[in-house]
Amino acid sequence: MDIKTPYTKEQLKILRLLAAEYPSISMAGATLVNLTALCNLPKGTEHFMSDLHGEAEAFEHILNNCSGVIREKVDTVFYRTMSAEERRSFCTLIYYPVEKLDELRAHGALTDDWYRVTLYRLVDLSRSVASKYTRAKVRAALPEDFQYIIDELLHTSGEEHDKQAYYQNIISTVIAVGQAETFIVSLCHLIKRMAVDRLHVVGDIYDRGNHADRILDMLCEHHNVDIQWGNHDIVWMGAAAGSAACVATVLNSALQYNTLSIVENTYGISLRDLIGFAQETYKDCTWFMPRNPDDAYYVKNRMDTLSKAHKAIAIIMFKLEGQMIRRHPEYGMEERLLLSHIDYERNTITIGGVEYPLNDGHFPTIDPGDPYALSPAEESLISSLTYAFRHSRALRKHVLFLYNNGSLYKLCNGNLLFHGCVPMTDDGGFEKVTTHDGQVLSGRAYMDYCDKTARAAFYDGGQDELDFMYYLWCGRQSPLFGREKMTTFERYFVNDRKTWEEVKNPYYELVEQYDHASAILREFGLDPHTAHIINGHVPVRAAKGEHPVKANGRYIRIDGGFCRAYHDKTGIAGYTLIYSSRGLRLVSHSPFEGKEAAIRENRDILATTDVVFEMMAERMLVRDTDEGKGILDRMEDLHTLLAAYREGIVSPE
Repeated sequence: MDIKTPYTKEQLKILRLLAAEYPSISMAGATLVNLTALCNLPKGTEHFMSDLHGEAEAFEHILNNCSGVIREKVDTVFYRTMSAEERRSFCTLIYYPVEKLDELRAHGALTDDWYRVTLYRLVDLSRSVASKYTRAKVRAALPEDFQYIIDELLHTSGEEHDKQAYYQNIISTVIAVGQAETFIVSLCHLIKRMAVDRLHVVGDIYDRGNHADRILDMLCEHHNVDIQWGNHDIVWMGAAAGSAACVATVLNSALQYNTLSIVENTYGISLRDLIGFAQETYKDCTWFMPRNPDDAYYVKNRMDTLSKAHKAIAIIMFKLEGQMIRRHPEYGMEERLLLSHIDYERNTITIGGVEYPLNDGHFPTIDPGDPYALSPAEESLISSLTYAFRHSRALRKHVLFLYNNGSLYKLCNGNLLFHGCVPMTDDGGFEKVTTHDGQVLSGRAYMDYCDKTARAAFYDGGQDELDFMYYLWCGRQSPLFGREKMTTFERYFVNDRKTWEEVKNPYYELVEQYDHASAILREFGLDPHTAHIINGHVPVRAAKGEHPVKANGRYIRIDGGFCRAYHDKTGIAGYTLIYSSRGLRLVSHSPFEGKEAAIRENRDILATTDVVFEMMAERMLVRDTDEGKGILDRMEDLHTLLAAYREGIVSPE
């Protein structure tokens, strides 16, 4: 006679798999206790930043001061026992421990008494920032050499009478054996790691500034980071994948902003052939001078050479763009075939039915009968450059990191993160987009398609997928660009600024309205009453009174002009959105005066809380997060396993 169980065949299969992982009642029960405790801890603090644009020094400082959180913690813990100047110096030590120790040593300040007091203070601060995490998580973050000692100090208070001598003896021994400085550095790293549990970078690491590579190196070392690709990231990813149009665009931007050091020095891509070709082919190109000659990679008497190279790669870029547009009528970008609209004899161009004079009519490589054909020299040049981008090991490392840790959008703890937009129509619907294989997609399905195709471009490298990487950079229905057109040609060759206008997708106005923001959140499966859309891409003009939080708190735009080029427009130097167990707040940053001033004079990036919203009546717990939902599911499975053990349906070992 068969004994019937309350479990299906599939459920029994799952229970047996669980039993292999938790082979005894005591093990399953102990895990349940641990998971229950974890679920009732406060959620970790998340930071959101966007549009870093190569500003590595400022980004490093904000990573080190945790967007002002370290200073807040120091002020809270030590406001009664340390002066304001002592707290500033202590913060600088945490931000730059090696450099600050060197500076203090030069002034003869590193005495045993200083070591002792500093170590006590660092342990106290470490205990404060680590209090919301399990002991196991903190232990995993500790350096291997000092794991046991730091773990003991964090969980042994110097105020406990019975352990006071033990606590003091550990500190004294660390100093006596000459390990105080190494120990201080380890504690400083621990504090910064525990202060921010997770970092979200909402796009645009590359371009404008000189050191996107250094930012990516820092992110590669970060303990918990995700990235939502921006259009400036995707064009570098396309170049690494082998898109010639993306290669030309990357070089055009590097020449425009004079950031060639990352191309040549970091990624090892020689521009000698480009420089030689440009010098032989082009004459005076003053219109193509770099925007920031004060930070010149080449000395100023070679600016003319730089401008010729800039024009040479720009013409190649426009030709390759035209070829791509002709291959893909579904892109709807025929109006960007501008080389066909030039009257090469009269030196004019017709745009939107209006004829404009060109400010530069020297086009020695353009055949008016076939303006998008590359000359043999251009063909050879872009082929060798594309090969160099494709095979740069340093670039591949960074791009692989972007693929492995990034995506077009992300859903995380009730937040929808993406860089640009979800293409929409004027009436508030999601814009329908026809793909190269004939699909008609919109909303989330289109965003998923973009993500999938971007990955295929790198790993498979078909021409259609490579073309789509360039389309994601500047296509009119690209969720990363979000404008009708990119008017690079007009800005270079037409003085009439009316032609420079780039009309934004309706998304950017509609998302500021609660009903439309709610519809977007529902499209991605989120609750519009509690969830948020978090974007970058468009700088918030805070200096003119523009507010970053709209749609009754559903929409948050966090591009505060991190890049120096935008400081005058925004009036600030970037935002960090901080999502702690207490709620959400938006912090604005002041411009950074430099690492040397920070170390020598204890100067900090002033972080000011501009907006505090949705503060919790009770602290948000791990159980309320995405991670918590997975833990609760596992706990339910373990309860079922315990019941099956006790009923004899599954046998423990």
